[in-house]
Amino acid sequence: MPNDFVVKLAGKYGIRAMGDYSGRLRYGVALGTLMLAMAAPAVAQQRPAQGTSGDQPVTLDAIVVQGDAAVAAPLLQGPTTTTTTRAELDRQQIQSITDLSNRVEAGISFNRANGSVNIRGLDGARVLTTVDGIRQTFVTDNRLSLGTTTAFDFDALSTLDLLRGNSGGATLGGGVLGGALAVRTLDPKDLIKPGQNFGVLAKTGYDSTDRAWFGSSAVAGRYQNTYVLLQGSFRDGHETNNNGDIKTIGVTRTAPNPTDFTQVGFLGKIHHYVDDVHRFGITGEYFRREDRVNQLTGTGVSLTGNIRPWNNTTGDDVERKRISLTYDYKQPGGFFDEASANLYWQNTTRNGLTRTYRYTSVVGPFARDNEIDEEAFGFNGYVIKRFQTGALTHGVTLGTELRMTTMDQYSKGLDSCRLPYTGLYAACGNLHTNQADTPKVDGRMAGFYLHDEIGMLDNRLRVTPGVRFDWYEEKPQYTASYFSGGSRPTTLPNDSTDSAWSPRVRVEYDILKNTPWFKDVTVFAQWSKGFRAPTVGELYARFGAVGTYLRTGNPDLRPETSNGIDVGLKFGDKAFGGSLTYFHTNYRNFIDVVQTVPAGASALYPFGVTSYRNIARAEIQGFEANGQYAFAPNWLVRGSFSYIRGVNKDADTFLNSIPPVQGIVAVAYGTDVWGAEVSTKLAGPRDDVERGANAGFKAPGYAVFNASAWWRPTTLYDIELQVGVYNIFDRRYFDAVSIPTGALVQARDYYAEPGRTVKATLKYQF
Repeated sequence: MPNDFVVKLAGKYGIRAMGDYSGRLRYGVALGTLMLAMAAPAVAQQRPAQGTSGDQPVTLDAIVVQGDAAVAAPLLQGPTTTTTTRAELDRQQIQSITDLSNRVEAGISFNRANGSVNIRGLDGARVLTTVDGIRQTFVTDNRLSLGTTTAFDFDALSTLDLLRGNSGGATLGGGVLGGALAVRTLDPKDLIKPGQNFGVLAKTGYDSTDRAWFGSSAVAGRYQNTYVLLQGSFRDGHETNNNGDIKTIGVTRTAPNPTDFTQVGFLGKIHHYVDDVHRFGITGEYFRREDRVNQLTGTGVSLTGNIRPWNNTTGDDVERKRISLTYDYKQPGGFFDEASANLYWQNTTRNGLTRTYRYTSVVGPFARDNEIDEEAFGFNGYVIKRFQTGALTHGVTLGTELRMTTMDQYSKGLDSCRLPYTGLYAACGNLHTNQADTPKVDGRMAGFYLHDEIGMLDNRLRVTPGVRFDWYEEKPQYTASYFSGGSRPTTLPNDSTDSAWSPRVRVEYDILKNTPWFKDVTVFAQWSKGFRAPTVGELYARFGAVGTYLRTGNPDLRPETSNGIDVGLKFGDKAFGGSLTYFHTNYRNFIDVVQTVPAGASALYPFGVTSYRNIARAEIQGFEANGQYAFAPNWLVRGSFSYIRGVNKDADTFLNSIPPVQGIVAVAYGTDVWGAEVSTKLAGPRDDVERGANAGFKAPGYAVFNASAWWRPTTLYDIELQVGVYNIFDRRYFDAVSIPTGALVQARDYYAEPGRTVKATLKYQF
């Protein structure tokens, strides 16, 4: 039988069948349950002070909205950086970038179409993601145009820093055109309360968005000057609800494809304090997510056609591993005030899987496993020295980033094709397998940066000049699997190498300081430049076959560059504070996909050739605001607003990656025992999109309402039950930046966001 044959095929080629996959899901759930049994459920958050009285302003865990320099990582500090702590992630039930954008940060989103974070209207490789300071490459599946930069577990995080704009290029380096997402994982001291030597935290719950059960547990202990942390988590669920109710087969379907997924993460840390100045550490981290989708959508699936719904499965596996050795130094007034070093190894692998059976054309099984693997060795380090020269104070930061990578891609599989590709096997000219679409590529990069925060007028005026120099090289290597590809390459493509300077100047002035109402009011302005090197896929990916079509990289691509300003003010504190920012950024050499040879113009590739090119000019500008106000004892109102406009100035068209105008408003009440919050996210219509073959999706405006509540049944133990209801009125709406460009394959409602969902969590800490 075809099903039996494909099961055998799956085992032979490392493509897991659904039954085997379900067993792994059960194993993951059992493992998570065991973890929760070993350690009582808990929450990694700070409890409000006990005994709140009526004259105290608020007991809620308020979101930091003005770039608190005491919290943000040193290389991300600035007026356009916001920080969300572990307590705040738990309070808002945030377990994804989508949660963050729907409940806290307007103007950002997660682009499901290409698997990336969108900040200030840019996504993919134009937004840098780091985990504990280690950059995450946008590893792209060349055949599906999917990538990943969020291969980490939110329950393992201590803080999340979000930098908007390109100013981080002066310290973080290439890739910070739209902004940066920098997360830091839990440390042992996050769990161990003062005066104790042991701490445990855990969480379990259910989310109806994807019918997922989840759980995490962490334990930390101290022996003399050595601290140890072990943390693990799991999430086991299904397809993301989109409120679609048409469950036909093919292009008319609006319900999501049936999906099963499992996600596991493990984190281990050892920190040894030689004294109060020196700390040495070792970290091990593992993350894996596996998705299996029963594909019922598309033009090629039908009950009687070549591809039939009961035998058509795709998969998407992402795995990341890393080991890092760290050293941290802190001694204000010493030779250096601070120093940090991080030596690491990291491996990221993405597998795009297909398993189906053909019933009418090239009859038989069809399986593919397209793997992209990046191995990286790197070193990050910086020193900070603070000193005074006359009436001026200085805070000098000097740092470096060194990195070596090897990127390897290979597609393996099986089908019933037989040479020659004629007659019954004519369709096999486009069935590429057991080959590499991209040569093996060795990469190197080096970055060096220096900046100085100069304080004047009793530090009320601060001028911070800085600059970073980056150099990179991508060098293709010979592999037989690349030259055996269907597109028949005959030579290796050229190396790609370039360098860039990323300067920045920031000016801040405290026009009010320690006033009764606004506390501090600071105006700021900054100018910065940034760059982004082409990805390996943009340079070298080559997919297609003679007699069909060709998608090819362009080794002559130049790096993208940015030149931008931010002007605004920030004021107040957590009780009453916020920020206002206007930004304007020009981009050069924007990398875009174009058709270099139209269909019918080439006998070698009759269906055309597409490649990458540099667009000379693009522009993005906008306005951002956020703030919060504890207007009465135990009450808090907070809000976030974003307006962005982006254009391709070469073609005089709009950029499809720009979100509509958005705002978030929330009102919350809380005591030591219970609390509740009601919020709404509002978005205007998105009509400014590219026209033509690459047309963007015109999305209507929407208003989505949410409510959540939490309860601590006893103050003796730190137990908390939390329930949230999101999209209360079951509104059908669209996240415009997550919808593919061009003509949509499926009916419009297939791309809608989740309807009404409920999430419940139980937490405990000791």
